[in-house]
Amino acid sequence: MKILVINGPNINMLGIREPDIYGKGTYRDLITTISTHCEKKDIYLECFQSNHEGDIVDKIQAAYLKFDGIVINPAAYTHTSVAILDALKSVGIPTVEVHISKVNEREAFRQISYVSYYASKVITGLGFDGYLKAIDFLEENFNNL
Repeated sequence: MKILVINGPNINMLGIREPDIYGKGTYRDLITTISTHCEKKDIYLECFQSNHEGDIVDKIQAAYLKFDGIVINPAAYTHTSVAILDALKSVGIPTVEVHISKVNEREAFRQISYVSYYASKVITGLGFDGYLKAIDFLEENFNNL
């Protein structure tokens, strides 16, 4: 199985940005956690982070026919990007949306998720473990998505 993990804007600032909301783990810690999990499961993993919407769209499009699943934390683009939603719909790759924090308990504007219109599952508020749950979900449901 091949999984692409995409992280949106400011995820590279984990450990620095609002640690009371996102925790003290760094982006490097996140990638290590995900990589270790995938290695144990013999899952090919590629991780990508960008602060630029178009780069994320390009990465999703480039994943076409190359990946079996996408785990995406669109971060701030969750609430604004129809372009990312359309890119996911166009490639047809099973996708799980992940958020480190409990977005449903935060500001009203964070209640909107365009990506959720396509995602097979949305996981929020589990910190880094949300990514692992997303990977497990894609693996366990590979033939059904």
